[in-house]
This record gives sequence, C-alpha cells and structure tokens, in this order.
Amino acid sequence: MAPTSSTEQGLAPAQRATLLAAARRSIEHGLANGRPLAVTAADFERELQAVRASFVTLHSHGQLRGCIGHLEAVQPLVVDVAENAFAAAFRDPRFSPLTHQEWPGVQVDLSILTAPEPLQFSDEADLIGQIRPGEDGLILKDGPYRGTFLPSVWESLPDPAEFLRHLKHKAGLAANHWSDRVEVLRYRTESFGDGDSA
Repeated sequence: MAPTSSTEQGLAPAQRATLLAAARRSIEHGLANGRPLAVTAADFERELQAVRASFVTLHSHGQLRGCIGHLEAVQPLVVDVAENAFAAAFRDPRFSPLTHQEWPGVQVDLSILTAPEPLQFSDEADLIGQIRPGEDGLILKDGPYRGTFLPSVWESLPDPAEFLRHLKHKAGLAANHWSDRVEVLRYRTESFGDGDSA
C-alpha cells in the first residue's frame, strides 16, 4: 500500500492492529447479519475513543473494491472505523455489496485523518504551488460541489496540476474550472492496512 503519511502523534502498532481487527469484524458481522457491528467506544483505549475521522478502503486482487469515510470527526475513532468498514463493503454505490466468496481475498486499509486546514491562495497557480505531493489530502469545494482525494491518490496522479484537475472532475466540475468561490482544505493521514509488514 502507499507509504504512511503520519499524523503528528501516530497510533501504536497494537492500536493499529485493534482498529484493523474492528474493521474486519464489522465486515464479517455484515456478511452474517446484514448490519454493522455495534462497537462500544468505552471498551477501548483512550486514543481509540478520541473523536477522529477515518476512511476505510478495500481492495480485491489489486483493484479498488470500496472506499467510504468521513472528512470531519463526528464520533469515536473505533466506532468510525467499524461503521466505515461496513459501508465500504456494502454501501459504496460504485460497487455491488461484498459477498462471502470475495471476502477472503479482500485487503483492508485504514486512513486516519488530521483536522482539515484551509489553504489561502490568490489563484490556481498559487494553489498548485502550495500542494505537497505525496503528503496532502485535499478537499475541494465550490458552492454545492465537493470532492476529496486521500494522499494515496498521489501514487497514480503524482503531478500537482493533474491531481487538482482530477479532483475537480471528482467534485463534478470541469477540469479547467476556476472561480473566486473555490475553497481548498488540506489534511494528512496515518495510513496502514493488511498489506503492511509491521
């Protein structure tokens, strides 16, 4: 998977393993019962009870199989991971619900987000100059249009200008769109998953 882009205070290896286990249990619970696993945050360490935002990404045979998450922190991290894992497996509108047959070949990756920070820029060129390839996740907004790319997207779109063009397209805008209403926020992620050796 992508190299880890760490938050300022990263999770301990055991905490990462706990979150991955919660994600996998939630998906397995969904396969068996059709609903996400009920997680009680108080049963976990303080760091996993913290209100933080996460994304859960599923891959099958090297191909994206689902990706769901929150850009803003709304609930305890372990709860967020469990709910997003279920949603990535069964509620991503781009894919059919995950099946029992597929599940053994699915890789689960988690991205824990820092709080998004707004960027100040005078025009598109100024914005492109501030983007940090390989590090920044971006949220782009313009009126009702909104889209985000996690830092892992830099693997396939390493050029900042191209990254921004594709992000605009994802938000429902033309690749050459620009207006004085464009807002861009940046965040970083701590990313880890089944494919990590550590």
